[in-house]
Amino acid sequence: MSLTENAVREALAEVVLPGTETKLLGTSMVEQLKIEGDKLSLTLQLPAGEPLNKEALRQSLDAALGKLPGLRRFQINWGAAKKVPPPLLSGVRHILLVGAGKGGVGKSTVAVNLACALAAGGAKVGLLDADFYGPSLPLMSGVKEPPVSRDGQTMEPLEAHGVKMISIGFLVEADQALVWRGPMLHAALSQLMRDVNWGGLDWMVVDLPPGTGDVVLSLSQQIHPSGAVLVSTPQKVALADVIRAKQMFERIQVPVLGIVENMSHFICPCCGTQTPVFDSGGARAAAEHMGIPFLGEIPIDIKIRQSGDAGKPIVARHPESPEAQQFMAIAKQLAMTVKDRNLESPS
Repeated sequence: MSLTENAVREALAEVVLPGTETKLLGTSMVEQLKIEGDKLSLTLQLPAGEPLNKEALRQSLDAALGKLPGLRRFQINWGAAKKVPPPLLSGVRHILLVGAGKGGVGKSTVAVNLACALAAGGAKVGLLDADFYGPSLPLMSGVKEPPVSRDGQTMEPLEAHGVKMISIGFLVEADQALVWRGPMLHAALSQLMRDVNWGGLDWMVVDLPPGTGDVVLSLSQQIHPSGAVLVSTPQKVALADVIRAKQMFERIQVPVLGIVENMSHFICPCCGTQTPVFDSGGARAAAEHMGIPFLGEIPIDIKIRQSGDAGKPIVARHPESPEAQQFMAIAKQLAMTVKDRNLESPS
């Protein structure tokens, strides 16, 4: 079995700096990761002015990487000491990942409305659009202008509907396709977390790209999420993918807080009849099968689509509507779950 960068990063996700709770991948210490056949070499940048037990770190790395099939030789190269930036999103109390096993299930709609719902409840909320290949936040938030920098080093997040937000879509032209490989994505994602002046936040909602790719894996390893919410539609093909997503989060030790069934049924605007276009009850049954909470059903409703297209999520545009109230109920349930489990992100 050949050695891959994803497998190495998954193993490194277990490693914390000696005497701290900071994940190695949550710092900028990993300067270079090089694989040549069955040989792995890591170049680690030493933190300046802070004592580091290199031998203890080496032992932790040996223990984590020793489990990798295909690895025969492992070498650490110590770089010159320099000041290590603080951990990513260090001022955020709770980090909530919103993911889906496949695209097209309304994950971004759920993420944006959950962020607005948490803000409507009085929390300080940020929203990070990590779906680099299909950023939806500029359209769904109604924000058009690019972020600015006051000091030439950090960007100020944009704000709408009581939520601070950032997206690669704010930094590139709307019709520009991103043709980036993994390392460029990882670097850009880290920059949006570290080089944005988020300030103190109660919640950071992260709209993940669909699937179980390396961006999801890398992000989950660099930060300490309070948990993940999975979004699915009721049909079997979507549910099969969301089960795989749940297994991925379990492997990287991110608690799955529950599943939201989006597009659960169509409500006729004329007579109010409910039609289960994509079957019914599938996500609830999947939640029971996987042993995770079922958070609620979001219907197919023209007001949700119109609100998103207008740049005013339904929670902000029609807060008293049944659909907005359902998002509010889901947000409240998630907040209670995180509080009960004491899933604090380290600050």
